Amino acid sequence: MLSDAIIEQLDRARLAMGYLPIAQTMALADQGNVILDPFSTLISHHAKIGTDNIFHPNTCLSAYASSLLSVGNGNLFQGAVSITAQNGLIQIGDENIFGAGNIVIETHQTDAPVTIGANGRFKGFIDISGRCDLGNGCQVLGNISLRGVRLQGGGSYQHPVADERGAVLKGHGRALDIALKAGQVIAGDGSFAITEMRMQSHYHPDAR
Repeated sequence: MLSDAIIEQLDRARLAMGYLPIAQTMALADQGNVILDPFSTLISHHAKIGTDNIFHPNTCLSAYASSLLSVGNGNLFQGAVSITAQNGLIQIGDENIFGAGNIVIETHQTDAPVTIGANGRFKGFIDISGRCDLGNGCQVLGNISLRGVRLQGGGSYQHPVADERGAVLKGHGRALDIALKAGQVIAGDGSFAITEMRMQSHYHPDAR
């Protein structure tokens, strides 16, 4: 059992870097959130956190000013997730899945917000930065770096009709200035080109 002196020492370091102390991190459970390890979960005191989110160990949410980082309700952060709103806005909706994998979401410019809708799925080694607008039900799966990407929203990955689901990027490589409509998908192999776009029913013929 950690002594009060050790807790106080840990809290001093957290407060100095703008994160909630351990007790306040645990208090997020009063809003229905689940903090599996408050010692390895770092949440900025500027961040706006909704209800019923689940934070696995090694999740870090950083914000350098109020109203820059907003997290909705019912999201799952499966660990090794780092979200940093240094100057620009990061807004995350409801019931998204982040992980398993290593997920980095960041913005350092006021004119380059990152917005994520609801019911999305982000799995793998993913780096999202710059101006990105990822709508409801969108998925990013694999080892992918995104910048300037717009994925139109639709149904979630569980929606029965594949071509009505949110847009998808999967595979590996760098996605730069890509815009996809609902139901569209690009499977990247080192890069992502709009000429490689297909409808999702191509990969899920049983969900036409």
